[in-house]
Amino acid sequence: MLNTKSFLAVDFGAGSLKVAEFEINEAGGLILKRYGIKSLGAEGAQEAKREGVILRALQEIIAEKGFRAKNINVCAPGFHVFSKFVKLPPVDTAKVTQIIQYEAQQNVPFPLAEVVWDYQILGATATGELEVLLVAIKADIVEGLFRVADSAGLRLQLADVSTAAICNAFRYNYGDLEDCTMLLDIGAKTSNLLFFEKGKMYSRSINIGANSITQEFSTESKLAFAQAEQLKINEGFVSLGGAYEEPENAHQAAISKIARQFMTRLHIQVNQTMQFYRGQQGGSAPARLFLSGGASIMPYTAQFFAEKLNVPVEYFNPFRNVQIDPSIPLEELAKVAHSMGETVGLGLRNLAKCPIELNLMPESTLRWQQINQKKPYFIATVFSLVLVIMATGWLFDQLADVKTAELEKLNKEVGPLKEREARFNTAYGDLKKQIQESDQVTDWLEGRYHWAAVLTELRSVLIRVEDSTKKRLRADTGVWIERIATGKPEEQGETGAMPANPLDGMPPRRSKEEERLFRERYGGRPGPGLPPPASPEAGATPDAPPLEGQPPGTGRPPKGKKGEINELAVVTLTFRAMNLTSVDPSANTEIAGEVLKELRASEMFDPEETKISNNLVVDETTGLTFTFGISLKIKRPLKL
Repeated sequence: MLNTKSFLAVDFGAGSLKVAEFEINEAGGLILKRYGIKSLGAEGAQEAKREGVILRALQEIIAEKGFRAKNINVCAPGFHVFSKFVKLPPVDTAKVTQIIQYEAQQNVPFPLAEVVWDYQILGATATGELEVLLVAIKADIVEGLFRVADSAGLRLQLADVSTAAICNAFRYNYGDLEDCTMLLDIGAKTSNLLFFEKGKMYSRSINIGANSITQEFSTESKLAFAQAEQLKINEGFVSLGGAYEEPENAHQAAISKIARQFMTRLHIQVNQTMQFYRGQQGGSAPARLFLSGGASIMPYTAQFFAEKLNVPVEYFNPFRNVQIDPSIPLEELAKVAHSMGETVGLGLRNLAKCPIELNLMPESTLRWQQINQKKPYFIATVFSLVLVIMATGWLFDQLADVKTAELEKLNKEVGPLKEREARFNTAYGDLKKQIQESDQVTDWLEGRYHWAAVLTELRSVLIRVEDSTKKRLRADTGVWIERIATGKPEEQGETGAMPANPLDGMPPRRSKEEERLFRERYGGRPGPGLPPPASPEAGATPDAPPLEGQPPGTGRPPKGKKGEINELAVVTLTFRAMNLTSVDPSANTEIAGEVLKELRASEMFDPEETKISNNLVVDETTGLTFTFGISLKIKRPLKL
């Protein structure tokens, strides 16, 4: 009996996490109940951070979309999976498993003890050879997926690979196509090219992904990766080349050129694979091309491949034969349907038999399942072993010398293999270290843009203050940063301290009620001799263009130990502004309060930790300007 309970299908892609909840209807088909997609950013492709990133993304998307199912089928991304098509000579059925294991030892680029691998016999050629799809993935990668599912409170039932999942989804929705059809799945880090023809399938993983477009544009435009990715999604398209006029938008022009170069490299790989498929696999010329994957939706991608390959191009619809719950907006689903092929393929594994059925579950879990299934046979085997041991015991003395000689021979053969294993482990350890160092450099490059963002936000705050005060008082004004010091005023040392207030010690000229109003509104106290804050109806200070080039403070953060990265979270700013008490007695207080209000409203600073740090002080020499200090905390600390 079919299980009609809902279950989840999760595609752990390199660039995004895709989740779909399915049920099985009375006719034995799939019903899509809800779905969700969440970007993983640049960290999603970094091995050192990937497991934590996908766990947070999975927990967030379950909470946002309200997924209720607990059983889960997962799919590992293409860049983690090794796959190869091998042909086996006609052999007895009993020897197929043994030969495939030998092929796995020869082809998988890792020791079999460190991987989880599986195979699928796809059929036989006209000469009787068996066509076998062999896939393998590092065991720690699969165990990481198991940990993610367990941490999210889910029960992992099946671990598949992207190639097999998208193949099953295509066969389910386009099983009526008999002539040769290509499907190009363009991912963030790798792309998959699949061929379908008369019940047969062939695929190849291409080590080219759309993240390279974002990375090249980020480097060229000096933008952070996340900002470059958003611009690529919102404004990017594939340049048509030739005599077409470039767009006036500089970002669009840059992205379109980079995208066309990427698509050209991808087309070269597609063309080479087509030639190999026709020459070595005996396939026919493709009659059409389907596009899938998140990067395939970039405008003019279909036109590019239609022109280059001279075949009809359309987008893959994995929900063609899937029932959609009425609560799902079809227009929103249509925008992302082309990237959901793997989730549909995973959902089909809970139905009847699929064309490709692989399961890369952790070895410990599979062993436990197999033990439960074979427990009766184990009992019979143990009994048989006792009889065999008794029957062969008397032969032990005669065979001892022969076994000893064979053992010595094997030890000689194993020695060189152990040396090769040691060299491989050393090289692999060096590679992992280089990957971690590369990830650290990427993180540093991302952080350097944050300095400019903080300074830009401070400048925007001052511009808004000048604009608002100018409208109220109808007089020119100016506010600028005179000094930046690290830490709070009480934490600053000799070089980081704020200048002393020349009016400290003078008796205040304001009443206690006025000081109380100032503290309630701004968290500080008005300087001696300055008027109290005016009511909101009284208006604020006039505006003037900001003064640029003011020297920063001489304070510096404490140096850390060698190799450590110092972070700057709290700074104290000394502002100087034009003295407008001649225009409005409360103008100076209103200017300081407006600056404080704008800083607290900014998303970059912590409103609870942003407050007036010292009194308002009028320049006694000229009387034209006054100063005041504000201590603020940056939500994302600056790395020094």
